[in-house]
Amino acid sequence: MVEPLRLLCVLAHPDDETLGSGGVIAKYAAEGVEVYLITATRGERGWTGDPKDDPGLAVLGRIREAELRCAAETLGIREVHVLDYIDGELAEADSVQATAKIVALVRRIRPHVVTTFDSFGAYGHPDHIAISQFTQAALVCAADPSYTDPDRQLAHRVSKLYFQADSIHFVKALEQLVGPIEMPVDGEIRTSIPWPEWAITTRIDAEAHWPIVKRAAECHRSQMSAYPPLDSFSVETHQLLWGHPTLYRVYSTVNGGRAIEHDVFEGLR
Repeated sequence: MVEPLRLLCVLAHPDDETLGSGGVIAKYAAEGVEVYLITATRGERGWTGDPKDDPGLAVLGRIREAELRCAAETLGIREVHVLDYIDGELAEADSVQATAKIVALVRRIRPHVVTTFDSFGAYGHPDHIAISQFTQAALVCAADPSYTDPDRQLAHRVSKLYFQADSIHFVKALEQLVGPIEMPVDGEIRTSIPWPEWAITTRIDAEAHWPIVKRAAECHRSQMSAYPPLDSFSVETHQLLWGHPTLYRVYSTVNGGRAIEHDVFEGLR
């Protein structure tokens, strides 16, 4: 019996799995890859409506977790694991504890490939940066037999790690649709940090799967009010948003070179 391929996405908030990774997840889930998701927070501070109607951290967290699980089921994700950190506070989390939580899941799931945010958190979001750092630390520890997790599981070495890497072309097109992507942090405005086209290592064809990603995005009702209605977009726009994900191969133990990949499992099949 051939061992199934396994993909693990490690992200910060509900909707990251759809708006940032939906094309990748939908494509591989449809192909029979086992897809797993770790989400660090419940997005408790992500209220997009009138501030006076904000239901508060606990209630919004429950709403957004339900939306997350709806989207995950739509995309074909096998398991969702929420790490119980608070939205907006991940950068202040105990790094030893956060790393250990991810190690335990990596060793249990035993993924071949892991994806996460890049080192700039796409647009400087502290939670995105933190989960990227915790994930990279966890992959080192998960492969180390001398590192003992609470469940005393066997070490596991992930074959390939990828960053989500939005290209300049994609970011410019996205900002034409939704406006500037930015947030205030530490007294300054952080904005999107796109990857130059030459730095992209991996381009995935997920065009056939955009309707699934659109349906998953519609699960995130509390968030989508901040964007133009999805039904107002053309097929070409949906294909732009969800159909051509780009990534940066941080490391691989099974392949390399400058040739563009079109499959995150290249070298593993």
